[in-house]
Amino acid sequence: MTPFLYFMPLRAAQGSTTATRGQNDSSVAEFILLGFSAFPELQGQMFGAFLVIYLVTLMGNATIVAVIFLDQSLHIPMYLFLQNLSVVEMSFSAAITPEMLVVLTSEKATISFGGCFAQMYFILLFGGTECFLLGAMAYDRFAAICHPLSYPVIMNKRVFVKLVMFSWVSGIMVATVQTTWVFSFPYCDHKEINHLFCETPPVLELACADTFLFEVYAFTGTILIVMVPFLLILLSYTRILFAILKMPSTTGRQKAFSTCASHLTSVTLFYGTASITYLQPKSGYSPDTKKLMSLAYTLLTPLLNPLIYSLRNKEMKRAMLKLWQKKVALHTG
Repeated sequence: MTPFLYFMPLRAAQGSTTATRGQNDSSVAEFILLGFSAFPELQGQMFGAFLVIYLVTLMGNATIVAVIFLDQSLHIPMYLFLQNLSVVEMSFSAAITPEMLVVLTSEKATISFGGCFAQMYFILLFGGTECFLLGAMAYDRFAAICHPLSYPVIMNKRVFVKLVMFSWVSGIMVATVQTTWVFSFPYCDHKEINHLFCETPPVLELACADTFLFEVYAFTGTILIVMVPFLLILLSYTRILFAILKMPSTTGRQKAFSTCASHLTSVTLFYGTASITYLQPKSGYSPDTKKLMSLAYTLLTPLLNPLIYSLRNKEMKRAMLKLWQKKVALHTG
């Protein structure tokens, strides 16, 4: 999902804008993360489930990165994009889940001002990067299926590198602008974040200043950063669908559909949870409901990504089997 820009209905300034300089953000040394403190009986079970999901996520994505790195036949744009996506998913999980586990096992979980800044920065960086990477992957599939003869020219090494670099640089820019802006607001004595980690919406609610300009920027940016890649994906797959339907052989159609099915599944999960979390009216859900929705993209998407791509892709399964057989041969030889 995409944990980057956020819109909340325009509201009046919280607290007095004439607050003294001594009550600015620097006076807040740490924040308190409330998590699911209202349901202490469930926190132990959540900890166990989240820990298992986190470990499986790391192992699954690390396996994809390693298999693609070790198998020369997979050094083509389709799989190199996937490798980058797995790096993003691992990093995204590592930025969120460890702190989430601490919150679930602590009576009073605190995070320093700098720690909160860093966590929000990396959430935005990896979320924004994934947005653009998914768009680039859709373009890659469009070029491969709709223009197979000219595909090596359309998606050459230089184009691939540019698309990947653009995705990462865009994520860095989004994270730098938004995180710096959010933490430039005064927070006075408001320290309790009603969430599991430092995400923009719940942190911004604590600001005791007029956040009107930020909200305008955040709303506009969210629409652009979500909709531009999503429209690119929609356009690409519309063209792909027409190209597939024109294929004379049933086998060819099935292979093309199978190639794109994993990416479509990943896109649906990612943009679906992002839309539910960030494009719904603020007042529509309780804080606990919002926490549960945020778990969809912080836990489920990074977990399912390696399963989707490895189980639905013949080349990935072949490469994994080949590497496993090599490993067995080395131990028995």
